[in-house]
Amino acid sequence: MDWITGIGRAIAYMENHLEDEIDFAEAAARSFSSPSHFARVFSILSGYTPGEYVRMRRLSMAGAELARGDVKVIDIALKYGYDSPDSFAKAFRAFHGILPSEARRSGAELRSFSRLSLKLTLEGGTIMNYKIVEKKTFRLLGYRRRFTGSPSERMEQEKAFFCETRLNQFLLAGMAKDADTQYGVMSDFGEDGYDFWIAGAVPDDLIDAHRSPEYVGEELADRLGLEPVEIPAGEWLICETERCQYPTLKHIPLRQEAVTNWLPDSGYELRDGPELMIAHWFCDERYQQRYAELWLLIRKIG
Repeated sequence: MDWITGIGRAIAYMENHLEDEIDFAEAAARSFSSPSHFARVFSILSGYTPGEYVRMRRLSMAGAELARGDVKVIDIALKYGYDSPDSFAKAFRAFHGILPSEARRSGAELRSFSRLSLKLTLEGGTIMNYKIVEKKTFRLLGYRRRFTGSPSERMEQEKAFFCETRLNQFLLAGMAKDADTQYGVMSDFGEDGYDFWIAGAVPDDLIDAHRSPEYVGEELADRLGLEPVEIPAGEWLICETERCQYPTLKHIPLRQEAVTNWLPDSGYELRDGPELMIAHWFCDERYQQRYAELWLLIRKIG
């Protein structure tokens, strides 16, 4: 209950300071967790980083106030933390699709982003296969792209990324000599988004050689766009999806289940670092036995 109460206290703190400078370390402290742990858990549960949540709540409230027509744009901009009318207008237009001055017009269409609220419901009672494994540092080789925007926009970017790199994925599987296993890596989480890798467990000698002119030629290596990604040593929570034809569709619910049902009573918190989703495709007639693994980097509390 302390963990649930803590998330609610953090949300209340952010909501009470939308017109002030928000100390996200203080928000994390109110959730009884470290800043990095709070940011990751908040993002997994809501789909937004704390900073994104605050920004959209402020722009939503700014739109409502401007629509009433009794305030100046510059006053609203300063009220919600923008240094200039230009920066406010740019953010406002990106969120609402219109300029702040247009919000006063009759029939102007604005967007509303509602406050998050916690609802206590009877949940759990589900079985999640998991293990905690100590791993040494290892490297993967893959294709990287940064995803930004809203959760739905990032999901569309991910779909496009997989489609656009289909041929390169076959090349990567050949280098790894494993057509059944595919690695997805999320790293460098920030307020603007995160890096996403389509990667493979390529032998180290090929990782070191892939940019060598003697191996594939310097021009070809650049055209392929392959980059190594280092996976740090540490303890990993490894969870499995159910066996099904399309296990990658179970990835997001599995993340939420891990941080909602397992993490609060585990004695662990999330560590800074990459997150892995490993799909086991079994490219034969056993399509219903496919599954995916979620890897979360964790550390003991205290």
